[in-house]
Amino acid sequence: MILKELFANFAILTSLIFLYTQLLKTPLNRSSNFTYKVYAGIVAGISSDILMLYSIPIDDTIFDLRHIPLILIGFYGGFIPVTISLLFFIVGRLLIGLSTASFIAICYVVIVSIFAVLLSTKAKGSLQAKIAIVLTTNNIILTVTAVFLVKNTSTLYVLLPTYWVASYAAGILAFYMLELLRKKKILFDKYKIESTTDGLTGLNNVRKFDEVFNSLAESVGQRGEKLSFLYIDIDFFKHINDTYGHGDGDIVLIELGKLLSNSTRSFDIVSRNGGEEFSIILLDCSLERAYEIGQRIRKIVENTPFILSSKKKINITVSIGAASFPETTDNICSLIEEADKALYHAKRSGRNKVCINNEVKAAPVLTV
Repeated sequence: MILKELFANFAILTSLIFLYTQLLKTPLNRSSNFTYKVYAGIVAGISSDILMLYSIPIDDTIFDLRHIPLILIGFYGGFIPVTISLLFFIVGRLLIGLSTASFIAICYVVIVSIFAVLLSTKAKGSLQAKIAIVLTTNNIILTVTAVFLVKNTSTLYVLLPTYWVASYAAGILAFYMLELLRKKKILFDKYKIESTTDGLTGLNNVRKFDEVFNSLAESVGQRGEKLSFLYIDIDFFKHINDTYGHGDGDIVLIELGKLLSNSTRSFDIVSRNGGEEFSIILLDCSLERAYEIGQRIRKIVENTPFILSSKKKINITVSIGAASFPETTDNICSLIEEADKALYHAKRSGRNKVCINNEVKAAPVLTV
């Protein structure tokens, strides 16, 4: 009978851990913000109350796995979430009944939770060693508590070995499952970021660029806003790679990415479109303003020394093609093509310049 009820408790515990990881998408840690810790504490406290409802009777006493969610939340989150959890647990325990036994049970859980927080940071050794220390400490505290509460010696002979085995098994299972789900979540978030971020510069990659541009193409036309686009290419970048090596070429790309990000507004979208090509989507920006931004970027790049791995300083230049909706094209989907033509014209006509597609019939008056 005990094995059957233990299995049910283990199933409930694993279900609660899985639901916890789904409700709180980001893994909890000591650096999580206050609000997130409060949410995590509430979920853990409710989980503890649920497990308390499925206590396993042994003669004239009971035991359950109520302490596991509190140990987990204290181990990973610290004092703030475990305090919230304890408040929910205490309320839940008092609703069941108020007695000396309930008071001692509350004290036991509070002490175990505090030890979980302290040992997670103070204990020496690997993660596995800290988990073993936390679970062993819990079992020792429970043993002392049971000796005071349970007067029947024969009950203790059954209760304590059962509790030690069940507590170890449940604790190891809970930590293993939570660690597995946390690692999977961290890897998922990492791969999600890498799928949309250029690994070298940290800017949007071409996939993210396409996603953002297609989204803007649908919304900007409906709102009647202007949208400008700068296509940027490093002049003679192959010469840099051939002369200084690809490692120094990467340094140039990284520093140029930073320079472009620092030279635009916080809401403009800077991307690396491949190789030495970059782009900037300028939201709610006229062609004249885009041209001015392009010229400013061109001058900053020209006047900025790029420091290579050998500490040698070199200067580079960029060619920029500019296009704007609806000023250079009334078809927003042609914006990239228009800027590409302008960039090609800048390359052919001497480089280190900003050009607008020469097919535009009525270009605005531009100031430099």
